[in-house]
Amino acid sequence: MTSPMAIKDIDRPRHDPSQPLLAIDEPPPYAVFNPDGAAPILLLCEHASNRIPRALGDMGLSSHDRQRHIAWDIGALALAQHLSLSLDAPLFFTNYSRLVIDCNRPLSAPSFIPEVSETTEIPANRDLSQAERQQRIDMLFTPFAKAVTRRLELFEARRERPFVVGVHSFTPVYFGRQRPWQAGILYGEAVDFARSLIRALGSESGLTIGDNEPYTIHPDEDYTVPVHADARKLPGVLLEVRHDLIGDAAGVAAWGERLTRHLKASYTKSR
Repeated sequence: MTSPMAIKDIDRPRHDPSQPLLAIDEPPPYAVFNPDGAAPILLLCEHASNRIPRALGDMGLSSHDRQRHIAWDIGALALAQHLSLSLDAPLFFTNYSRLVIDCNRPLSAPSFIPEVSETTEIPANRDLSQAERQQRIDMLFTPFAKAVTRRLELFEARRERPFVVGVHSFTPVYFGRQRPWQAGILYGEAVDFARSLIRALGSESGLTIGDNEPYTIHPDEDYTVPVHADARKLPGVLLEVRHDLIGDAAGVAAWGERLTRHLKASYTKSR
């Protein structure tokens, strides 16, 4: 008779951490768009892709689950690229799914390499060895974090004080509950910058804008704002747009133009 532990081991897709996580023909951990952008803004998109390294197979997930919001922020990269061009700001974005590793989580957070996302189990993340975890950190998390740090240090060397803006999207329904917001602004210490954005967006007819909703920023659960912005005394926020509103080119253009207008006004006031 097969034991429950044996069944559990069989069910979990395995990768030998002594072997490369990324093949030589796979994309690098992150990419940069409009690297020479001159605006005093650094755009980040940490959940840009649902790509999974070939070495991890399908992570034990169906094709449907790999396309869902649990794997990436739907529409966020297209919106971030629109903002990068309209603001003339550099954009750094990840090339792999947050189910492999979440580049907006501290290493100690349970959701850093999630075993469950919302209500979906992630078989490939179950009972990882320290070597497996460390390989994902070394190959995917650290290169992105260090690249962002180097760019912020370059701003500092130029005596420029950039605004750090993460671009995200959120699902309209979470744990069965409908969310009332079209967008939200998440922030920690950058109260003036964030609330200026919230007021400006909220002044538009028909928009309900979340103030630290649908999520809040906390150093135990977030990385971008606490580490790249607040710890450096830089104004930093995460933009959250409901993903059904940016699921096509028209939606991306509409929200891109709206956010460009309000970001320009808000960072001008906050400088």
